[in-house]
Amino acid sequence: MKLTFSLEELPEAARQLWANFPKARVFALNGEMGAGKTTFVKALCAAKGVNGATASPTFSIINEYRYKDGREQDRIIYHLDLYRLKNLEEAVEAGVEDCLYHASAVSFVEWPDIVDAILPADTVHIFLSVTPTKNASWWRAPPIRGIQAIPAIINVTLEATQTYNCHQYGA
Repeated sequence: MKLTFSLEELPEAARQLWANFPKARVFALNGEMGAGKTTFVKALCAAKGVNGATASPTFSIINEYRYKDGREQDRIIYHLDLYRLKNLEEAVEAGVEDCLYHASAVSFVEWPDIVDAILPADTVHIFLSVTPTKNASWWRAPPIRGIQAIPAIINVTLEATQTYNCHQYGA
């Protein structure tokens, strides 16, 4: 699945992702700082009818959101931001593995590389990249972790694939 969308088209992009991966439980969100990972998770939560505020879990590591599914059953979405974690051990201590393998929850994992070894085999890998439109104008902002200019008009390209990793043990 490949989508290119603007901020205004974000709700439709979220609906399309849910429609293309209705049974997926874990989504690994990859992209540079500012690519729109958290913004996309907010749109995905809104598409499911999550009530209340959704925010970046940069400091809390894990946020939990609730919604009702089509049968009025309570469901959970975990939003994980692993940017500040140093290694897999810290991630496990923070409860990441519990979220990834919660049978009736969906997990969105930002900066998933640190937990690659424990991601479920059927994880959907999403790659977000910001692409300026041909009419984009740029505005200068104070440097934030090396970001010197931010596009005022952007498109986001999303590529999502679901792979089934087979782990072979022994020779």
